[in-house]
Amino acid sequence: MGPFKAYDIRGVYGKDFDRGTVYAVGRHLPGLLEADRVLVGYDCRKSSPEIFEALTEGILDAGADVEDMGPATTPMVYYVTATGNFPASVQITASHNPGEYNGMKISRKGALPVGYDTGLRRLEEMVRKGTPSPAASRGKLRRLTGAREDYLSFLAGFLGDLSPLRVAVDCSNGMASLLAADLFGRNVTYIYDTMDGNFPNHDPNPLVEKNTADLKELVLKEGMDVGAIFDGDGDRVVFVDENGGFVRPDIMTAVLGESLLEKNGEWVLHDVRTSRGVIERIRNLGGKPYMWKVGHSHAKMKMRELGAAYGGELAGHYYFRHFFNCDSGMLAAIHVLNILAARAEAGRSFSELVEEIDVYSNSGEVNFIVSDKAAAMNAVVRHFSSREIPSNVYDFDGYRLEFREWWFSLRPSNTEPYLRLVAEASSPGLLEEKLREIRTILDDFRED
Repeated sequence: MGPFKAYDIRGVYGKDFDRGTVYAVGRHLPGLLEADRVLVGYDCRKSSPEIFEALTEGILDAGADVEDMGPATTPMVYYVTATGNFPASVQITASHNPGEYNGMKISRKGALPVGYDTGLRRLEEMVRKGTPSPAASRGKLRRLTGAREDYLSFLAGFLGDLSPLRVAVDCSNGMASLLAADLFGRNVTYIYDTMDGNFPNHDPNPLVEKNTADLKELVLKEGMDVGAIFDGDGDRVVFVDENGGFVRPDIMTAVLGESLLEKNGEWVLHDVRTSRGVIERIRNLGGKPYMWKVGHSHAKMKMRELGAAYGGELAGHYYFRHFFNCDSGMLAAIHVLNILAARAEAGRSFSELVEEIDVYSNSGEVNFIVSDKAAAMNAVVRHFSSREIPSNVYDFDGYRLEFREWWFSLRPSNTEPYLRLVAEASSPGLLEEKLREIRTILDDFRED
């Protein structure tokens, strides 16, 4: 697989792409997005300075100016792109991937995402065709100042009184370290809050439960009410409850409705992997759930189309109408902690709230490596459709088939060589029965 993915450019730097690729991206990007200036930020990975240098050279040779944000979270770049009216921006990051990875997340004016279907495909074609000669006049490189402080001020405007809560935060040695302590203050306990692109304590992927082990231990040892863990570039957040329990991120999409649904009938975006319990809770809160494709580039466009109040994904991305329809792990954490602080003051725990929503037996996301993803999905769909008529069928991102007592979602990963399964049922026994059936079918398609 090449570095041009569904949502961004990403891979092992020096293997999947190199300095020449990055320069070519920079050289073609201003023309693609009709940009005379490009905002560029970067994360703390060891290869980020070299990528920044190559990208900047390409942009300058294209005749466009570069405004250097310096170290930044991805949501910081979105914020400055939108508020600074930049026609284009690039965040150099590989998000939650290990340290040897890197990449680029590209946005256009208004912090609109540039995905494979909205520009990256064309950019890939331009890069493959070769690099044109430099423009007649070279652009200028400027250092942008004050962005971190402006973004912190924006976030602080949403932060309530957290004094009823005891909070632990794991920054994963990533870019959340740039903001967390100044935002949440000294009453919060932090771990791994020093930026280190080697990610020495654990990979910066909070969805892998083993990466939350130290946070869970801290929460239990210190009697914390909640723990929050951020990914490498700060656009995702995952939570653990006061018992050290990993809280599946789709559950938090329903939790956010406690404060973000200001009036009845507002749309809430969620992806095809979302629990039936979450959908029911959103409806009970007066929201209108809208199921859509996985991925930030898809979600942001649909958020704008719907005018949705907010949205959430199983991956821990949460999108906000009041944040240019973009995702921000830090903003999501603020809203969740505000909700939990109000509950704590009333003597109600985080785990009790989760139990009110997580009422079905859920598999979580299970990955399969198969030889033919499309054929494998179709085989599963045919098997179950021939035995019971589904109450709902969604086929815009793999398949989600819903039945009276259970449902499943089966979709090909856009970034990794996996077929991803989520199943949910009214009882543990029924869930295990259906999982066995699905595994048996997929065994015929497994790669050795």
